[in-house]
Amino acid sequence: MCNGYVMAIDEDKDGIDDEKEEILAQKYAPILYFEKKEKLFPVAIQYHLSNSNLNQSTGDGNLLIDASPSIQEISLYTEPDKNYYLDNRKGGINNTGIIEDYQEKLSTLGYTVYCHIIPDGNATVIQHWMFYAFNEGPLNTHEGDWEMVQIILNSYDEPVEAMFSQHISGQKAKWEQVEKEGEHVKVYVARGSHANYFRPYQGKLGFANDIVGKNGKVLKPEDYILILLGEEKNHSSEQAWINFAGRWGDFGSYEDELRGKRGPYGPAYRENGEMWHSPIEWGESLPPLINEILILEWFLYNFVTIFVIFSVISFLVILLFMYRRYKLKGLGPRLSSLFYIDGVNMKSMGNILCIASIIIAVLSLFFPWYTVFGDIQIGEYKTPGMVKLIEIDGLNGLQVNLLEANSGIIQLVALPIPFSLIIGMGILFFILGTVGIEKSRKAGKKYILRGLKFLIPVILIILVIISFATFALQFFSNIEVPQDMKGVLSEISSSPISNEKVLTLPEYGTIYLKWGIGLGSIFLLTAGILSIIAGVFEIFTNQSFFENRKNIA
Repeated sequence: MCNGYVMAIDEDKDGIDDEKEEILAQKYAPILYFEKKEKLFPVAIQYHLSNSNLNQSTGDGNLLIDASPSIQEISLYTEPDKNYYLDNRKGGINNTGIIEDYQEKLSTLGYTVYCHIIPDGNATVIQHWMFYAFNEGPLNTHEGDWEMVQIILNSYDEPVEAMFSQHISGQKAKWEQVEKEGEHVKVYVARGSHANYFRPYQGKLGFANDIVGKNGKVLKPEDYILILLGEEKNHSSEQAWINFAGRWGDFGSYEDELRGKRGPYGPAYRENGEMWHSPIEWGESLPPLINEILILEWFLYNFVTIFVIFSVISFLVILLFMYRRYKLKGLGPRLSSLFYIDGVNMKSMGNILCIASIIIAVLSLFFPWYTVFGDIQIGEYKTPGMVKLIEIDGLNGLQVNLLEANSGIIQLVALPIPFSLIIGMGILFFILGTVGIEKSRKAGKKYILRGLKFLIPVILIILVIISFATFALQFFSNIEVPQDMKGVLSEISSSPISNEKVLTLPEYGTIYLKWGIGLGSIFLLTAGILSIIAGVFEIFTNQSFFENRKNIA
């Protein structure tokens, strides 16, 4: 269904015949794929408006303007810097009230998508906007959520590009790179954050760690109401909400703005109005979809499955070699080379050290690999003494402390490759690989190789920390990062192993920072060194652990 100006010529005065706009809106309407645990779907703005107070954030607090605002009323507030906002009465960012209310009414609410079509130079831009009642993400939870996908038609009305919104930015792709069903682009919507992706396996790269998939609800054009929008200040009366320059969710504090917890602006005011008024300029600023990166994202998305398959195959291959070794030479009386411990000698010492390295490596998985502590004295981020700000370990990946009540340290980025799984399986395969080894020299080479592998995670972490400042500033290139924060990042990057520093920042007073490799990394380093020493001992010993069957015969 498409509600618009069927008989009008150009009611919104954008230079495009309204009948043509209706045809384009329907022709290029997206197919939305949701992850199976998604709780919120595109809904008409009337649902949010009927549940919200119209407030204004002032220096003295929050001022209630109207507890039952209408579309016509909110259209009068057209100044973004006046801090007007719609605050949902059903709940907030610290509870599930909004989600629960939406779920209760979902069957009667249905689904709604808005379409905005505008000429931009010699091109035509087709935008489909989706409004969600709530954005449920670990970093940017907020009331109300506006997301958008747009298609660029050239002067011959041929589609040439697509741009999808994602968090504070987005991504662009050539038309031939876009998955489609006919002319309908396939959009894969991240769970909770509603960021839009070109493939169902994207989202693992980047700080957001979005969960994307096509295993949930699918909304095709025939499943939702498609409403064609007019232009700002040139539209029907029921679309006057386009003029509203306030936030579509709770305003919150300055810190909430930094944390992404403030409600978003509406379509006409997103990114200072650039997405609505200069859509091609906004879209061309986005990073492109790169086919080689897609391969990496596919690999990371399916890593556990690939790793399990690889592990099973490797396990079967090891069993085959063990069987051949058993048939040709036997496996020896103690099976594994690790168990040939008999007296005080280099061979026994080497095996004892190697066993110790395995135990220590397993223990390393349960301790932090890298930690940043901080003690902030004053302000909204004040801490009760020294607390963990950042932590990396083998089980949970990268975690950060958002420094807010009832939050604690949460997972920011699940390291796409689970090092705990790799290390654990690597140890298992290593032990199996020592079964039936006849010569200590061969065992020694295996021990050294295992030791070097224990060192790899620590080396990678140090390299990441060294480049952390540059990477973080590039990632947040769309945000004005305070000079003091740049200094903090540079300090950590310049002394990655361990250091501490007292900083005085204008807004936070005195901050005491302490960072460095954690006990988990020390355990891994110790395990690696012990295993290498064990290997050297076995190589210098150069003895046989047992006599094989051929020699006995």
